[in-house]
Formats: sequence, C-alpha cells, structure tokens
Amino acid sequence: SLKYIWKGIKCLWARKIEVPVLDATAIGVSVARGDFSTAGSVMFLLGIGEILEEWTHKKSVDDLARTMSLNVSKVWLKTEDQEVLVPASKIKAGDRIVIRMGTVIPFDGDIVDGEAMINQASLTGESVSVRKTVGSYAYAGTVVEEGEITVGVKQVSGNSRFDKIVTMIEESEKLKSGVESKAEHLADRLVPYSLGGTVLTYLLTRNVTKALSILMVDFSCALKLSMPISVLSAIREANLYNITVKGGKYLEAVAGADTIVFDKTGTLTVVDVVPFDRRTPDELLRIAACLEEHFPHSMAKAVVNAAKEKNLDHEEMHSKVEYVVAHGISTTIDDKNVIIGSSHFVFEDEKCTIPEGKQELFDSLPEEYSHLYLAIENQLAGVICIEDPLREEAKTVVAELKKTGFGKIVMMTGDSDRTASAIAKRVGVDEYYSEVLPEDKAAFVEKEKAAGRKVIMIGDGINDSPALSAADVGIAISNGAEIAREIADITVGADDLGQIVTLRRLSNRLMKRIQSNYRFIVGFNSGLIELGVTGVIQPTTSALLHNTSTLAIGLKSMKNLRQNNLMIALNVGGGDSLNHAPLLD
Repeated sequence: SLKYIWKGIKCLWARKIEVPVLDATAIGVSVARGDFSTAGSVMFLLGIGEILEEWTHKKSVDDLARTMSLNVSKVWLKTEDQEVLVPASKIKAGDRIVIRMGTVIPFDGDIVDGEAMINQASLTGESVSVRKTVGSYAYAGTVVEEGEITVGVKQVSGNSRFDKIVTMIEESEKLKSGVESKAEHLADRLVPYSLGGTVLTYLLTRNVTKALSILMVDFSCALKLSMPISVLSAIREANLYNITVKGGKYLEAVAGADTIVFDKTGTLTVVDVVPFDRRTPDELLRIAACLEEHFPHSMAKAVVNAAKEKNLDHEEMHSKVEYVVAHGISTTIDDKNVIIGSSHFVFEDEKCTIPEGKQELFDSLPEEYSHLYLAIENQLAGVICIEDPLREEAKTVVAELKKTGFGKIVMMTGDSDRTASAIAKRVGVDEYYSEVLPEDKAAFVEKEKAAGRKVIMIGDGINDSPALSAADVGIAISNGAEIAREIADITVGADDLGQIVTLRRLSNRLMKRIQSNYRFIVGFNSGLIELGVTGVIQPTTSALLHNTSTLAIGLKSMKNLRQNNLMIALNVGGGDSLNHAPLLD
C-alpha cells in the first residue's frame, strides 16, 4: 500500500487533489481499519488497470511510430562528375546525397553545399521553417521546403529516427483529442466531490462503512483509462486500412468536419508526345524524363513512367536543375537553355515562342488532355499530352461522404472551366473551382474557416502544402510529394478514395464510443454509490464492481470499431468491377 499512499501524499504536497489522493485515501482507510481484503482487491485491480493502459499505449505508439518512420526507397548520390539515383539501402556514412525542394531528408548529416529552408516540425513541433547553410546539421525526417542542399551522411541507421518519433508522439499534445483531455480534466475535478461526499456521508450517518462506499467508487479511474485507450486503439485500427493518423485530435476533427476540399486527381498517363522541331517523340520524352525525375510531382511521375515503359535511358546530361513551384523546371543541356512546365511558365514567364509554321499544329492540340510544354533555346520543342482521368470511384465516394454528414464537398483543379464544370456534374460535388493556384487553395480554406466551417483538405503535391497546413485536417495521398505527407495530419493510400469514407466513419464511431463510455461510467458508478450509501452493498463489493467495470470498459475500448460482417460495395466500373470499403456503423 505504501506506493499508492506515497503517490497521494506527493499529489497533496503539490497542492493538487487528484486521483492519486482518492486512491491513497481509500487504501489507507481500509488498511487502518484492518480491512486488508478490501485494500488488497483495490490495489490488485488498480495494478491490472495500470498494466493494461501501459501495454495498450506502448503498442499503439509503436505501431504509429513505425508508420511515420521514413520510407525513402531511392536517393540522389553525388559522385565526382554526376548525380546517380541509387537505392537508399546502398548509402553509407561519408556519402554525399542531393536533397531538393519538396523532399524528405533521409539521413542525418552535415550540409556540405547549398542552402535551404527546412521544415523540422516532425521533430521539434515548430512549424516555422529554419534556414540552413553549409556547416549546418540536417536531421533525418525533416523536409526541404525551399532551395537545394548536399548532405554528407553521418548516420544511416534508422533507429535514431524511430526513437525520435516515439519520443515526439509521447510528449506531443497532438496525441490527445479534445474529448480525451476534457475527460481527464473532468476526472480530476470530480475527486474533491468524492472526498467531500465521503466526509458528508460519515457526518450524517456516523457509519464508516457507508462513507467508504463512496470512497471506493470514483468516476475518474474509468474516465482516465477508457478515453486514451479508445483513441489510441482507433489510431491503431486506422493503420489496418493503410491510414496513418498522427494524433487523436485529428480523428475528432474529421468527425466534426462539415466541409471537404479535394483535387481532381487520377492516375496520370502520357498519351502522346507532339514534336515541334526535328527531334523524335522518344527523344523529347527522354529529355523530359531526365528533368522531371528530380522532383516529386504527379505529372513528373507520369513522364518518368512513360519513358521507363519505352525503355528510354535518360542518364544525367544537364546542369543543375531549378524547380519553380506550380510552374516548371529550367536547366541547360549542351549549353542550351531547356525548360519544361505549364503554358504560363513557358510562354509568359520565359517568353518562349512557337516555331514558324507550327501555329496550326499548336492550335489543334487535343483539349481533353493536360499539356506539358518543353522548350529549348526559347522555342517550343514539344508538347507532352497527359491524360488525367477522373477516378472511377469518385462519384460513389462523394455520395457516401454526403451520407456521413458532410454538408459541403468542393473540388479544386487546374483544368479549364469547361473541363472542371463537366467533371463536377459527373461527380456530384457542391462547388468547384478551376484553374486554381496553390495560394488559391489556401485562401479558400482560410475563408471557409473564417466562416465557421471545419475544413478537411486532401492533396498530394508540393503546391497543396499551404492548404494542407491551413485546414483543420490535412490529408495527403501516400504516393504524393514527401513534403505533403510530412505536413499532413493524416495520410491515406493512393489506390482507393474510399479510404476517406472509412476514415470518416471510423472517426464518427470513435466519438460515439467515447460518449457511450462516458454515459456508462457516470450511470454505473452513480448506481454503486447509491447502493453503498443505502447499505445494500458493502465497500468491498463496491470496490470490486467499480474496478471490474473499469477493466471491462477498458477492454471494450480496445476492440476494433469496425463491424466485420458489414461491408459496403462501391461499384466503380459497372458490371463486376467492385471496390470494397468497410462500413463503420
């Protein structure tokens, strides 16, 4: 009993009347009365509860940390005369690797060249980027937001990164949802009332047994145990669906959101390369892939994948590449200026021109595709036509999201208004915005929040990062830009937008479980107090029932929220094409 009594004394010494004081008083009074069986049963059940909470917490935190650990497969190794894309597993201490804008730093090391603004929120929690130059130290897991650096690798082991994440999670308030924090504060606030009720009952009845009946039953144990376990178990369960949630507060925010904003994103595919000079389509695609492979963007991936499918080798043949967010890339090849990017970047910013006699060909480019423009020496050399199809499951997902309570579903796209309008009608969104820039997305999110709405933003590119940061909950697609995944509060898989529906239902179900637990705890323990004060049950029985119910509700809170036998089939292709997502009732 000394351990519990000492905790109570320390709590009082700190001028706090919280749960340890209640436990110490109950155990101390029982021992003083010689009622060792009651004291023993209380301590035994409290010990079991502590073990259960510690195990669940550790299991959930470890699972979460593993999903947040780095998953960088390839890096740019700098050799004497060029940069080579190599597997991250081949990197050893002393190697030099190049990290560009929008990319996660995969290893600890010293910056030996360049300068950059680095987001260290994943380690420090500080959202403001830090400027780092030659001689500064770069930490694995941080993100280059602007600039480019070369890092001399100091440590390649992943253990330090894992340990840092575990520490961050355990110390961060992000882990706690609002209802969880309220439950803990309520639990501590109820302790003085329990002590006061015990004293008042004794003064009115002069019956120690009846007074102890109140002391043996308190609301705080179950509240403090069940709420964190519910949240951590929900985070762990989300991982089963390839959904990474960085803290319980984000599940609560998803449940309370009424507005969701997403890009029109599908699987981008190169369908044609139109030459505007003497180069062949394959040669133009090879040059484009050589530039685009350096940067994490959906269009860049489409170009690189198309070159790979055609077995087009594109070893380094250019000078330093520079990336302009939401615009394009510029470099030099054989002392010739080469740029690739949007129409605005190529024709307006860089003042490139269409070769003489090619205007008719330019005007006949198919409008149903997105266009990526490649210019050499300020003349258009080729246009890469990229198909950006609507996800097959999008219409069904939008309908399901409305069923889960979203009042406003918004689509934002860089497409023309004509294309965006047609897609918006097919999908069934409430609003759409076309030809948007990164700042437009962030401004829209801020405007909606100012109007009192709770906003979820879904994005996958570097240009989505400001909006992801501004939203109440930022959700990144797992195969998107690394900076988007790092900034986002939640990450979902790229294969199925139905995971957004799963996340929403999981969050709703969690809130219902927490409210259900709260009602049960208050009702059951109030009943025990009433039975004890009226003399129907003894203090030992009250303690046994109270602690047993606490353990039972803790175990119940660990159960998965999903109902295994309930599934919803999303018919995304007509006929027999089915995409299954869990139905969380």
